[in-house]
Amino acid sequence: MIGRLTGVLAEKSPPQLLIDVNGLGYEVDVPMSSFYNLPGLGERVTLLTHFVVREDAQVLYGFLTHDERATFRQLVKISGVGPRTALAILSGLSVSELAQAVSLQESGRLVKVPGIGKKTAERLLLELKGKLGDALAAPATVANDAHADILQALLALGYSDREAAAAMKGLPADASVSDGIKLALKSLAR
Repeated sequence: MIGRLTGVLAEKSPPQLLIDVNGLGYEVDVPMSSFYNLPGLGERVTLLTHFVVREDAQVLYGFLTHDERATFRQLVKISGVGPRTALAILSGLSVSELAQAVSLQESGRLVKVPGIGKKTAERLLLELKGKLGDALAAPATVANDAHADILQALLALGYSDREAAAAMKGLPADASVSDGIKLALKSLAR
């Protein structure tokens, strides 16, 4: 029904905004990824929107990019994922991070989002596979597959995302899984 709003940013109170459109104020909920990229109060802003009508409420969700809105719409189609959960996912992960998690089937990244448990994360990975667009997901090459396996192994060993990512930076692009794990563990031991 309402696809886009252009107006003056009147109020910011995470995750809600008040957009003044020619004297009419629209309350819009936005993911934190959009919230952090908003202009200052009193400046013009354009948001792409998704309107949700429920028995007890009518809620307008806003996004700065087409990718965010399209991803939000894919998320709310999944059983057990409502607009609030979809907003939390987009607040915790960028669209490209979500697409990468889906393409690499990394449920661990999704579980870190508040409100997402292991079962929901696995359902999300299953339902979103192939639906977030090839442009968003990293191309699946042999090196990426090997690197994804190395990253999963480091995370399974208890290293944090930051530690594992730091160890991954020094790996050659053509490293095999076993060699890559050995090299990553050596760099982490320093």
